[in-house]
Amino acid sequence: MSHSATPDPIEWVVAPGLTDYPTALAAMEERVEAIHAGRARERIWLVEHPPLYTAGTSAAEEELLAPGRFPVYSAGRGGRFTYHGPGQRVVYVMLDLTRHGRDLRAFVCKLEKWVIAALARFNVKGEIRDGRVGVWVTRGEGPGAQEDKIAAIGVRVRRWVTYHGLALNVEPDLSHFGGIVPCGIADHGVTSLVDLGLPVTMEDADMALLDTFEEVFGLPLLHIVEEAA
Repeated sequence: MSHSATPDPIEWVVAPGLTDYPTALAAMEERVEAIHAGRARERIWLVEHPPLYTAGTSAAEEELLAPGRFPVYSAGRGGRFTYHGPGQRVVYVMLDLTRHGRDLRAFVCKLEKWVIAALARFNVKGEIRDGRVGVWVTRGEGPGAQEDKIAAIGVRVRRWVTYHGLALNVEPDLSHFGGIVPCGIADHGVTSLVDLGLPVTMEDADMALLDTFEEVFGLPLLHIVEEAA
């Protein structure tokens, strides 16, 4: 089938419980091939993983500080080490850039803007920084101000179909980030919505992401699904 035959509605799928990481990788690989072939809709897939570390294509071995703490998986995405676990919303974004403009830099920029727009729903100012991938928040003012990472971004593209995506810290155990140098950045911290003092649930975060997707990407979510347990 041609790309033009790909169904237009984009699936919004929320996975219940915790999703095994190898299972998620296999599912993404399968969906990417199906999207490219015109056999499946594009998909936004929201999951939570059990505690684990992932290594991107630029990961350095010395940045894995606690090798035996959690399972470590090669993710195949760009970037370095990151942590996934309960309380963190991982959003896998599978879009065909042949249909939306073959510009990977613009796509990553939209992911950043999407996170920033979702955070704004909770009156949190998310920011991007040159040379530091992801979305950051500034805590405090003046010389004592601290910049902490609240969302990580790492993507891969195959035949112009994107996969992997972003990880937003809602209420993960932040001590688990101590087993790695998150994204290779040692001189900044990590935070979450709850760590910022906000009583945000995963459902609240999902609604903020849902509400802001269309305004950032300009793509309608016409097919909203919740996976069965």
